[in-house]
Amino acid sequence: MYLVFQANNILEAHIVAGMLKNNGIDCHVGGHYLQGAVGDLPATDFAHVFVDDADIKMAEQLIKDYENDTL
Repeated sequence: MYLVFQANNILEAHIVAGMLKNNGIDCHVGGHYLQGAVGDLPATDFAHVFVDDADIKMAEQLIKDYENDTL
């Protein structure tokens, strides 16, 4: 699996994953349990979305559209 998106938080990771799944791309959200382990540290760089290698190009285009608010 390929890391296709680094979210600001776990909620955003699931929003992007839902968008990908609605477009026929199987994906995985990682980092669920790391959010609670950070304690006093800033809770960043733990929520990631992964896709299969075959879906990278389509996923990247959908994420680009999401980030540019063109969906």
